[in-house]
Amino acid sequence: MARAVHDRRISHGGTLLSSHRHTIPDLGVSSWAIVCGRSRTARGAVKVSSDNKAGVGQVFSATCLHAPRRDVLEVMDDVVIHVGEDGFIREVLDPGAPGRDALVDAARQAGSLSVIRSPRFLIPGLVDLHIHAPQWPQLGKALHLPLEDWLQQATFPLESRYSDVVFATATYRSLVSTLLANGTTTAVYFATLHDESTRVLADICIELGQRALVGRVAMDHPGECPDFYRDESSDAAVRGTDDLIAYLARVGKGRVLPAITPRFIPSCTDELLAGLGELAAQHGCHIQTHCSESDWEHDHVLARMGRSDAEALHEFGLVGRHSVLAHANLLGDSDMDLIKQQGAGVAHCPLSNIYFSSAVFPLRRALEKGLHVGLGTDISGGPSASMFETCKHTVHSARMLELGVNARLSADERGVPNSRIDFIEAFHLATAGGAVVLDLPVGRFEPGYRFDAVQIDPDAVDGGILRFDGLDSTEDLLQKTIYGATRSNIAAVWVDGQAVAERAD
Repeated sequence: MARAVHDRRISHGGTLLSSHRHTIPDLGVSSWAIVCGRSRTARGAVKVSSDNKAGVGQVFSATCLHAPRRDVLEVMDDVVIHVGEDGFIREVLDPGAPGRDALVDAARQAGSLSVIRSPRFLIPGLVDLHIHAPQWPQLGKALHLPLEDWLQQATFPLESRYSDVVFATATYRSLVSTLLANGTTTAVYFATLHDESTRVLADICIELGQRALVGRVAMDHPGECPDFYRDESSDAAVRGTDDLIAYLARVGKGRVLPAITPRFIPSCTDELLAGLGELAAQHGCHIQTHCSESDWEHDHVLARMGRSDAEALHEFGLVGRHSVLAHANLLGDSDMDLIKQQGAGVAHCPLSNIYFSSAVFPLRRALEKGLHVGLGTDISGGPSASMFETCKHTVHSARMLELGVNARLSADERGVPNSRIDFIEAFHLATAGGAVVLDLPVGRFEPGYRFDAVQIDPDAVDGGILRFDGLDSTEDLLQKTIYGATRSNIAAVWVDGQAVAERAD
């Protein structure tokens, strides 16, 4: 049995489901690689035949790992995954499963059989819930500034440049291609208030094959937005958002979706927030914004609104099942209860929180309350494009919250007990957890889910994974991936069963 189960308890009761290792058979054919759906010679994955016939879809033979729940890692050795022409997984077949050999033979004849050889393995595509696309040129800069100064002195001047469509096109193409190469198959983007450049970002996602949510940023408050970078009116911001929704309904192909995007309450007038809430009710599309990120933002909203960020956003109709609330570090228990009741989700951004939040998000408390939570890089407040870095910092920040950081306090006073998470939970949040936040069928290798996948090569020459024969199991290699993988360890990336990125060997 490819899924013979060996249970063992890891931290916080996580169950690791493993299985016996099987050798993927040598099919005696030349190796291949594909970029943007085209075949060419390369190393690693093996593509059988070159006579591609319609009707079979894609078939992958590989060891696959996923975390369908936050306390479970499932290692599936030598499974065959059948992906339909629509990009959905039809079957996941263990060795000896009825129909498996016939499917492999048919795929071989059709030229649609791909074999990923051990020690390489597949994981679901990574889901990044919070990215500021126009801030890509600012990655790793200005992080010494507090949030409000960072916005006014560095970020808003940069974002204002996206009135230049040529500049926007070059920057967004660099960003999307880099994220795909890093394994991010689903991305949630803040763009800018420039309508044409926002469409350019969406068009590039469509062209390069990334699954994405794209938001035209709305920000009209004269007290918090500079004259050179502000919507001319609340009506203009709502109209621009509505136009983007209509545009993506025409061209998004169901893979690139619109997101209503009030930047955050401080940058929006009440009229704008109300108008965007009405738009959300009309269209039922996704919503993204910042919520209780820092003391400055949190206190600003309390002073202006007389209520918390989450409560105010809810009153404007902006907290619902498809809402993504970034950061949420300073949520109270009643805020968490409200978010859970509405089915909204949190984009936890541990790396940028180090610089701007002045607090650690209470991740375990949110998870135990039943909130939907995923992860975000928060480019460029987070100075990394790697979701593996985000996973690692998710584990780090939770551990620091539990243990505490102030050496002047005694050990029993220093931290918040029962706050840590482990690498399996972080992996879940970066894949299936993020998918739940977005209500999208990705993040798992199961029938009915889309085949978005990343091929990990532990033996990449310039990679960050050290593999030792006889010492490292497949689940060990996943843990090493979370803590050490670099872009070099990502050999190939698929969205809807189609290759969208591949490492040049």
